[in-house]
Amino acid sequence: MPVFAYRGLSAEGRTVSGVLDADSARSARGKLRASGIFPTEILEESAGARSGSWREWLAKFEGGKMSSTDLALFSRQLAALLGAGVQLVDALGTLGEQARKPGVRRMLSQVRERVREGSSLADALSAHREVFSDLYVGMVRAGETAAALEPILGRLAEYGERQSEFVSKVRGALTYPIIMMCVGAAILCFLVAYVVPQVALIFQQSHAALPLPTRILISLSGFLTSYWIEILIAFAATVLGVAAVFRNPRGRRLYDRMVLSLPFLGETMVRIICARFARTLSTLLASGVQLLPALDAVKGVVTNTLLREAIEQSRESIREGHGMGQTLGRSGLFPPLLVEMVKVGERSGEIEQMLDRVAENYEREVSTSLSQVTTVLEPLMTLMMAGAVVFMMLAVLLPIFQLNQLMQ
Repeated sequence: MPVFAYRGLSAEGRTVSGVLDADSARSARGKLRASGIFPTEILEESAGARSGSWREWLAKFEGGKMSSTDLALFSRQLAALLGAGVQLVDALGTLGEQARKPGVRRMLSQVRERVREGSSLADALSAHREVFSDLYVGMVRAGETAAALEPILGRLAEYGERQSEFVSKVRGALTYPIIMMCVGAAILCFLVAYVVPQVALIFQQSHAALPLPTRILISLSGFLTSYWIEILIAFAATVLGVAAVFRNPRGRRLYDRMVLSLPFLGETMVRIICARFARTLSTLLASGVQLLPALDAVKGVVTNTLLREAIEQSRESIREGHGMGQTLGRSGLFPPLLVEMVKVGERSGEIEQMLDRVAENYEREVSTSLSQVTTVLEPLMTLMMAGAVVFMMLAVLLPIFQLNQLMQ
């Protein structure tokens, strides 16, 4: 449905502006007049976007996508507006007007129009699954049912902010080693593929016996320059093969099992997943969502197939009358701390608080583990780069010293 930007006068004579969905400009005028706004200017946004700058084209390409940080900010602002007594339709209109991305502005306009036509906020958000997950929609629906939409939106904002902070810590810990490794590999490939062949040509013309490092370097350079097309094809085939494995349920299950069995990486992945699981489930339960629907929604944040299947089995066992801690422990995949804290929470009736403590504990452990790994990786990678540079220097300088001795 086309989106129209409008300017007009309200019943009080104030100038107002915004965007709305309509089948045509005439329909847009009718909607505005029905809502008490006299339109003075109506323009179709999509037409302006086609003739706009490259930034507008990029914003249109991105569509209505929102990052987790933007979604948390949206939830926080909507909760603040509702808490101040602003009606839901007006609050959505305000947030739509201040949105910078045309796609987000268009999406919020569509949500506002559906709410204005009588739909619930959860139903309006569910039409945009690329932005609002099942978890988000489920919590909003629970908030509307319990007439507690404002606190639910506040919890969603807090949940999004904590998740963004946690992901930022993980990315920040891994960014420097990855960048250093990529840059170092690119420099070495350039030296081996471009610089070394020119130096090797001089050495070969001397017909002198070359040292072992030099012969190794020349052989490696010759291999890369002679078979670079085959290397690229093999790399592309490997990437496509890995992607095919991920798309295959059996292959993905095998990969997830292999990751969990790795000594350090497996434990870290389990902690990360358990932190997200505990934080998400705690947020859902504290928002009034029942345990079985909450477990069904929380599967979306669990990326490991084996752990996801264990949660589904736990749902079925809980449906039959068993406790969640008992069923999670039976799988043998969840850490004892999580299982015991869930059992304590079930006995004391404070399962949300116990899950929050588990999430905080695992987030702290993951942050500490990644900091320790990066502390070790940084000097280790520096030493590896230094070793590669020393090897190349020896490979180039040793023949030069030999030639000098022969000339003397």
